[in-house]
Amino acid sequence: MLMVFRILDKKGENIAPVAGLVHFIYHPAESPCSEPVMSNATAPSGRSELEAFWLPFTANRQFKAKPRLLAKASGMHYWTPEGRQILDGVAGLWCVNAGHGRREITQAVASQLETMDYAPPFQMAHPGAFALANELVKIAPERLDHVFFTNSGSESVDTALKIALAWHRARGEASRTRLIGRERGYHGVGFGGISVGGIAPNRRTWSGALLPGVDHLPHTHDPARNAFSRGAPAHGAQLADELERLVALHDASTIAAVIVEPIAGSAGVLIPPRGYLQRLREICDRHGILLIFDEVITGFGRIGAPFAAQEFGVTPDIITLAKGLTNGCVPMGAVLVSKTVHEAFMQGPDGIELFHGYTYSAHPVACAAALATLGIYRSEGLLTRAKSLAQYWEDAAHALRELPHVIDVRNYGLILGLELQPIPGKAGARAFEVFIKCFERGVLVRQTGDIIALSPPLIVEQPQIDQIFGTLTAVLRGQ
Repeated sequence: MLMVFRILDKKGENIAPVAGLVHFIYHPAESPCSEPVMSNATAPSGRSELEAFWLPFTANRQFKAKPRLLAKASGMHYWTPEGRQILDGVAGLWCVNAGHGRREITQAVASQLETMDYAPPFQMAHPGAFALANELVKIAPERLDHVFFTNSGSESVDTALKIALAWHRARGEASRTRLIGRERGYHGVGFGGISVGGIAPNRRTWSGALLPGVDHLPHTHDPARNAFSRGAPAHGAQLADELERLVALHDASTIAAVIVEPIAGSAGVLIPPRGYLQRLREICDRHGILLIFDEVITGFGRIGAPFAAQEFGVTPDIITLAKGLTNGCVPMGAVLVSKTVHEAFMQGPDGIELFHGYTYSAHPVACAAALATLGIYRSEGLLTRAKSLAQYWEDAAHALRELPHVIDVRNYGLILGLELQPIPGKAGARAFEVFIKCFERGVLVRQTGDIIALSPPLIVEQPQIDQIFGTLTAVLRGQ
């Protein structure tokens, strides 16, 4: 039966009326709980109720044989429907930087829904979009002072690529259509993002439909010289010079943009060698090529600065954002653009300058969530908090070095890539087993290939870091 019920905060005060199916809602405290946790959707009672949902990037048959369900989240923790507490070691999916269940965001979203649920973004706008753009510009690297809103990291990447191509056309260099990505790069699942991306299974699956005129730089992973580096590895800056080879091959007059992740996350946490990003910037400047940083993962404090561009001292022409923008609460992405790029579109006769956008660009509810999120980041110092924890995190990470099957440890800020020796003939199986065993012991980690990735909410405390690494240690030792 569809009814209206009210959500109450922890003090029993109204937050908002919500229409929906009525279910019992159990709110355990931030402590282990043996009672079942219910939400506004009941847990599937059998295999048949699992079939309708096709999970993304998931081995569906394997998952549905033994599903892992999360029913509640608060602070640093999830709870399963049975009431088992799970420490979140990955900020959801690199996105819940301020921790789960932030009342400030809930209240902002509820208030916006009661005030105005939707506003068309074409030839119209609402105050929240301008407020959010101005707040983002305040924390952005210098000279990145315009914002185009999207709904995800994938959309942000495709938007950035379109802007790059259109910018050259607007300046009379329409021959610049080639895009340069990097091996092992991940830029979402749009056809543009897959084309410039360098994750082999993604490209193989859609190989017949990728964009033409795309080339790739070599990846920077060099375990022979850089294994167990603390922070940025010492070797590999010269790999940026491969861009000069591509310029010589294709001619600079055909190349529009280079896109890289400052730290490649989905490929297993690949840290840029010292000086590498600086050399990319210099080469792009020399040949009139736009430089795009994909900061969907590194944005909003993940490595100790608002953006990796600031941490590494390299300012690109365009930055793509998502994930931490709304603390994972509402889908939203953004593209930060330099004044130089933006102003090239603002010439010529009046009319639409960029034929691009989305029905939900700058959605009022997403803007409200993002503004509340940025307020939390600012008031709690979360955009730089990773710096204060980085040394403790690094020491805990590298204490794993001598454990069975560990072949590399990579870290920066509050990110870890733990690479394991693959089981012969079973790529990914060892890390997947670690992922499952950690979950069973109450810690959520992320598995990609034979790499375990960690990126906890930025509110993490030292005892929780100890729990994460203590659990990993026990699992790797087979205890």
